[in-house]
Amino acid sequence: MAETGGRGPITGINVTPLVDITLVLLIILMVTAKIVATPAIPLDLPHASHTEDIQVVLSVIVPARGRVLINGEPVGDDERLRELVAATLEQNPGARAVIHAEGAAAHERVLHVLDRLRGAGLDKVAFAADPLPSAEGTP
Repeated sequence: MAETGGRGPITGINVTPLVDITLVLLIILMVTAKIVATPAIPLDLPHASHTEDIQVVLSVIVPARGRVLINGEPVGDDERLRELVAATLEQNPGARAVIHAEGAAAHERVLHVLDRLRGAGLDKVAFAADPLPSAEGTP
């Protein structure tokens, strides 16, 4: 007969470690679900309007080279940009701006335009984006 080293046959399984691990995993899942569900960037989405009001949107185009365009009009300097924004806000206090920057435009230049818009009093700013080209044509 083989010796068992003083131990008898195992007749039961201790489930306490299994329950501990399961509870820890459940807590981790609950915490990460809360973090994932919270948006990282607060969004100011437009609301549907049931009135006859027309929302004024300034189109700001930041090319890689050349002058910034506001509603198709070239803006030579920061003072002219401030004047255009101030005039728009005077007529329509709820005006918004949409910045469309070319892909090759310098990040610094886009942030400069954003700073000037906010400095002129325009707080509602959004960014337009073109879809990326499909990955089929790339090696």
